[in-house]
Amino acid sequence: MASASPLTRRKVLALALPIMAANIATPLVGLVDIAVIGRTGTTAEIAAVALGALIFNFIFWAFGFLRMGMTGLTAQADGRGDEAEVRASLLRGIITGLAIGCVLLAAQWPLRELAFTLFSAESGVEAAGRAYFDARIWSAPAALAGFALYGWLIGLGRTGMALALQAVLNVINAALSILFVAGFGWGVAGVAWASTLALWLHLLPGIAIVAWILRSRIAASVPLALILAPAAIRRLLGVNRDIFLRTLALLAGFAWFNEASLREGTEVMAGNAVLLQFISIIAYFLDAFAHVTETVTGKAAGKGDWKGLKRALRLTTEQAAGFAVLASLMLLLAGEALIGLITTDPATRGAAMAYLPLCALVPLMGFASWQLDGLMIGTTRGPLMRNAMIAALLIYLALDSALRPAFGGTGLWLAFLGYYVARAGTLSFGLSGLKRDVTAQASTPTASARDV
Repeated sequence: MASASPLTRRKVLALALPIMAANIATPLVGLVDIAVIGRTGTTAEIAAVALGALIFNFIFWAFGFLRMGMTGLTAQADGRGDEAEVRASLLRGIITGLAIGCVLLAAQWPLRELAFTLFSAESGVEAAGRAYFDARIWSAPAALAGFALYGWLIGLGRTGMALALQAVLNVINAALSILFVAGFGWGVAGVAWASTLALWLHLLPGIAIVAWILRSRIAASVPLALILAPAAIRRLLGVNRDIFLRTLALLAGFAWFNEASLREGTEVMAGNAVLLQFISIIAYFLDAFAHVTETVTGKAAGKGDWKGLKRALRLTTEQAAGFAVLASLMLLLAGEALIGLITTDPATRGAAMAYLPLCALVPLMGFASWQLDGLMIGTTRGPLMRNAMIAALLIYLALDSALRPAFGGTGLWLAFLGYYVARAGTLSFGLSGLKRDVTAQASTPTASARDV
């Protein structure tokens, strides 16, 4: 393994830009589905594809720990020069993703019934949505194995490769969607099968990328005993379990925001739905710096390099803060025009404009929480992330119960901003013992090595 060059601001940006592009490309799978069916389908079919994409975004996002956990573990193994563990971690992650995907396939009937019980849809929309679900569920093993692969690439700092693989996925998906819908006339089921096949097919270039990367690194044997080492598997599952619970708490917070918006009235709900789209797009950009933080702090932690870890966190956070300022200014200056592009409904536009200044504060008040997430993922502090997110959720619910009855929609947003502050504040409690853990890690043999 070649020695790594010193981390610089330019290198941080070079790592972050491909991730930004890949993050923006991620929702294009669902967007392409909607665009293709929108050219040939009915209103009910368009709504069914949108509903189906939402359901699978929720299901797959719940298992996003496969990407996050893999990044931290891979970066640490790479940082300490444990080439065998770098390779073994990829195989463990892919096997885990395939296994969970197969469980989802086996449980598809109760999952489908639960999904369409939670969402109220007209009969025509639900029927088409069920057809979408029945086809798209077969992508689960490929999608979750892909999460592990992307996490491994990011953990090694190969963000350009991750972008290239995401681009391949989108091209295959677009081509198959056009073929199946416009060519074969398969409708909603066609776009779902296009996404499913695209996710499976894009694993082939993924395997080629892995082979190319491994040829450029020091050769290392990976015995089955290392891949299946009990301590390594316990660590992988432990990190993933904690991140999974953390993700559920995060989803609960956003679900409550939508429920609270609905309680404030249809107009508030519609306006906030528009503003949440802006927050999602901004999160894709700022998450890029969090992903880089995962990689560079994970490698420093693997070496037991506390000074290097602090420098990595500072350099990535400086740029994240700069982008947060730019994002807030963009929302303030161009928010009205962007709202007009999304909706022409006067009530929705009015509600969105009323809360736009508060929405513009989210990047400024939220970037620290994203950065600390990246640090804790890179140093694999799963229990802290789990406990911090649960605590932040409880603080948010308390703020909402106090502020929303007194200030209405404004109180709703103030509580939501407090949620981001609470996320950063609760995570910051883990900083006190971080130096001790990082410096101790350099002198501690890896769990997998002890079991072989």
